[in-house]
Amino acid sequence: ARSGAAAGYMMKMPPLADKRAAAEALCSTCSGPIYSQGLNTFKVPMAMFEVNRAKVVQSMLEQDPSAKGLILLEGGKQQTRYDTDHEPVFRQESYFHYLFGASQYSDCFGTLSLPDGEATLFVPTYGVDVATVCGASPDFEFVKVELGLENVHDVVDVKAFVEREMKRLDETDIESSSSDGLNNEEKKGGGEPATKSKLYLLKGLNTDSGNFATPASFEGIDKFRDVRDDESLFRSISESRVFKSSAEIDIMRYTNWVSSMAHVEVMRAAKPGMMEYQLESLFQHHTYTHGGCRHMSYTCICACGPSANILHYGHAGRPNSRLLEEGMIALLDMGAEYKCYASDITCSFPISGSFTDDQKSIYEAVLAAQIKVMAMLKPGVTWLDMHREAEREILKGLIGCGVLDGGGKDLDEVIETMLDADLGAIFMPHGLGHFIGIDTHDVGGYSPGKPARSERPGVRKLRTARQLDEGMVVTVEPGCYFIDPLIDAAMSDERQKHFLTERVNDFRGFGGVRLEDDVRITSDGCENLTLCPRAIEEVLDVMSGGSWPPATDVLPEMKRKWATCKEGRMEFLDM
Repeated sequence: ARSGAAAGYMMKMPPLADKRAAAEALCSTCSGPIYSQGLNTFKVPMAMFEVNRAKVVQSMLEQDPSAKGLILLEGGKQQTRYDTDHEPVFRQESYFHYLFGASQYSDCFGTLSLPDGEATLFVPTYGVDVATVCGASPDFEFVKVELGLENVHDVVDVKAFVEREMKRLDETDIESSSSDGLNNEEKKGGGEPATKSKLYLLKGLNTDSGNFATPASFEGIDKFRDVRDDESLFRSISESRVFKSSAEIDIMRYTNWVSSMAHVEVMRAAKPGMMEYQLESLFQHHTYTHGGCRHMSYTCICACGPSANILHYGHAGRPNSRLLEEGMIALLDMGAEYKCYASDITCSFPISGSFTDDQKSIYEAVLAAQIKVMAMLKPGVTWLDMHREAEREILKGLIGCGVLDGGGKDLDEVIETMLDADLGAIFMPHGLGHFIGIDTHDVGGYSPGKPARSERPGVRKLRTARQLDEGMVVTVEPGCYFIDPLIDAAMSDERQKHFLTERVNDFRGFGGVRLEDDVRITSDGCENLTLCPRAIEEVLDVMSGGSWPPATDVLPEMKRKWATCKEGRMEFLDM
């Protein structure tokens, strides 16, 4: 029989499936510990992270039903700026946040025990000098209740805890074998556990950045090198993050709502004579003041006129510093995050309040690409095929406005020839979109065992080539740009140059148009979480002071599911 201590431990933890079911029930009613920024900001049930933990542990057990030991992660560290003592605003490491939800605590460690999934967080405590400047040390019981965890300890105890728990798990296995009637010869080593407990650490390649997740480390961790596993956890946690729970969808619906309303406010305010950075400032002000979003999901891209042909404008060397002038088209790619969950939205509109004929032609081509993809999105389609559909619509639009020559032949046939010549990559030199979640470019795009990245121009920029499935959230962001070096290269390319007309030179300096929405894949189609004006009449109406959301959805093809935040919960609207 088990010892009293071991039996007591086994009895106190409910089965994993029961834990997950209880957590999902709390999420559905927004009960239990709640994160909120107060006022009318969204209430996040901390049970959402219990669901995440259960998903990862279950995935680990599906990989290896006999898996036991400790999952160990190290949280993000508070950084300083270069050699100064200035501390940039802390943002939690994404994998750590996915499991523990500890967005406000830096320099932590966390463990999950296998197979039961018990969660333990280790937070720093401070001496008098640090506490005088930064406030008192966290109260462990408060943090435990705040985050909905089983245990919270001082970070200095992480080494002793890991040593103790690894030993206990092995001893529990020996006692379990004895209670099952195994004799010493049937047990490995006569007094050894049948399977040694492992220390599961996070290490793996981020296929967007090319960087590796860094395994947790503390002084003395080498003691576990013989039972260390650096592969299993990354496979399980990155794949778990690809598929969003209902609670995760709710928070992303909120970040999209906040960011969509901020985009509308910027559209209303934009006018010639302003600076690009003022548009960025207005967006940040709205999302923080009205949404409690302290962080942006990424550096704001406020690209107006020629700036819009720089895909990641707004970064070093291009700091949103152009003066807005009459006749320019704005391409604003901005999204806020809340509780570390991202939004990624792009709007394009005429600074002067009305589209020129050329601006209208390019805008309608990009919008047609978005609508075509939205109509086709559902489980089973591949992202590569969706990218090609977007390219077809944009090429069709460029033929329509005379930039490309269809030669009087069958339109569909000509477009396929253009695709074969990689002409789509000249005007849309980026992928159609990407996974989104805790990170803007979320993980899982090129996971082991999934389709590899193509080497073809254009499609090699895709951040995934996977088949879509229910629960994924992707950005749909077709664009059309007039980038001088790419146009010049096409005019010298034997496969491409005969398709281009002199009209293309009229668009040098035009910039570009991109439309980007965050889209959830459902069981039979998709749901658009983004609520921005998209039809030309919607854009112009908002810019002239019209109300938003509108009384009537004039573009149901965009599959926007209208909602608003009321008393910290998202409520759907009747359109």
